[in-house]
Amino acid sequence: MADPKGFLNHGREVAQTRPVGERVQDWNEVYVPGSLLPIISKQASRCMDCGIPFCHNGCPLGNLIPEWNDYAYREDWQAAQERLHATNNFPEFTGRLCPAPCEAACVLGINQPAVTIKNVEVSIIDKAWDTGDVAPQAPERLSGKTVAVIGSGPAGLAAAQQLTRAGHTVAVYERADRIGGLLRYGIPEFKMEKRHINRRIEQMRAEGTKFRTGVEIGRDIDAAKLRKRYDAVVIAAGSTISRDLPVPGRELTGIHFAMEYLPLANKVQEGDFVAPPITAEGKHVVVIGGGDTGADCVGTAHRQGAASVTQLEIMPKPGDERAAGQPWPTFPMLYKVTSAHEEGGERVYSVSTTHFEGDEDGNVQFLHLVEVEFVDGKLTQKPGTERKIPAQLVTLAMGFTGTDRENGLVDQFALELDERGNVARDAEFQTNVPGVFVAGDAGRGQSLIVWAIAEGRSAARGVDSFLTGASDLPAPIRPTDRALTV
Repeated sequence: MADPKGFLNHGREVAQTRPVGERVQDWNEVYVPGSLLPIISKQASRCMDCGIPFCHNGCPLGNLIPEWNDYAYREDWQAAQERLHATNNFPEFTGRLCPAPCEAACVLGINQPAVTIKNVEVSIIDKAWDTGDVAPQAPERLSGKTVAVIGSGPAGLAAAQQLTRAGHTVAVYERADRIGGLLRYGIPEFKMEKRHINRRIEQMRAEGTKFRTGVEIGRDIDAAKLRKRYDAVVIAAGSTISRDLPVPGRELTGIHFAMEYLPLANKVQEGDFVAPPITAEGKHVVVIGGGDTGADCVGTAHRQGAASVTQLEIMPKPGDERAAGQPWPTFPMLYKVTSAHEEGGERVYSVSTTHFEGDEDGNVQFLHLVEVEFVDGKLTQKPGTERKIPAQLVTLAMGFTGTDRENGLVDQFALELDERGNVARDAEFQTNVPGVFVAGDAGRGQSLIVWAIAEGRSAARGVDSFLTGASDLPAPIRPTDRALTV
């Protein structure tokens, strides 16, 4: 192990963030550049190298966490990045964006603050990029087989990279104008600068993966024809249908899905717009939904100069510590203060939107809400708690309900869906159509980036076996595996 007394000698230290007044003036990542390396060796030494490393159970990728913690402690960065890449294609993505279920399952977390696994991970990979240790891994020989991957989010990219390295000729189809899926247009620049995506894409291109942007399978190319063109197809189109809020006034101007609002801010950073077509500047902003996407809307509104920002959540406020019904090593529901919340705004819990009120021109001006509580397990409105708050821009960040059905992809492939509306698949991630596989949120439903990458890696093994009869590619999860929760 790293240091047998590391967890006794050192407390938990996390990445330093830039001052709020500074960072809301730009779109750069919120962390102080280079602030982790001086402390990360000591932080890695807190890992106890447990006989049964429960952090592995928390992470669907099966990351070899105690091993690369030990290498980071010893500052053997080359060995550390090799162990990191052994299970994770894109640790610079997960190290910035994952909510770290591995830390929730850390044994040290039973009675102390957990090891900063996520910070160690991102330190290793950033160091590897800086030293030139991340190089293309082109296949030694080609199989002669071709694969189309639909979607370029983390699941699609992971599947594509694994299959390319196995020797297959892979083309990734993305309906947006740039590669990256929700990583590109759903994640604000201040959470992950897009240069991290760009250099991974260049690595994949050097390995042989082909990319086709601005092509929507189902609309621009018939899905059935695509199947005939390729030996196998991987559907990694995500869960992209936003959950709506069908209340009176929903039709008013100024009410948008989060995924209508967030991509436009990212497009400004890409140079497509001088100013976003939908902006929070000078407006009273209300974000409906208390999750990470809602927090992304909050941080974006701050940077656009909102007059005020209020985030609404229908569920009660979580506690600061594990509830009795959420024991270690399950992933607990805790009160979470993201960098966006540090920057200001109000968070309101246990409320439900009843209707919107607009002006004479049809623009939203107020949101009417009521407090709610659970009575006999049922969410019930509390009489006499109705009120209204100013709302000139409303973003709906209440999650997603399934993959796109309107573009024809599902029907043209004649795919079967499960009871939750996701694309059904067997133990090898294959759909009811031979040679057509599904990975990521399109098959699992809305989930985390680590699950998406794990799905992409596992589906790649299924494809490789289908094409060649056997596979040496790893499959960290099964389609039926679920997160470690109560």
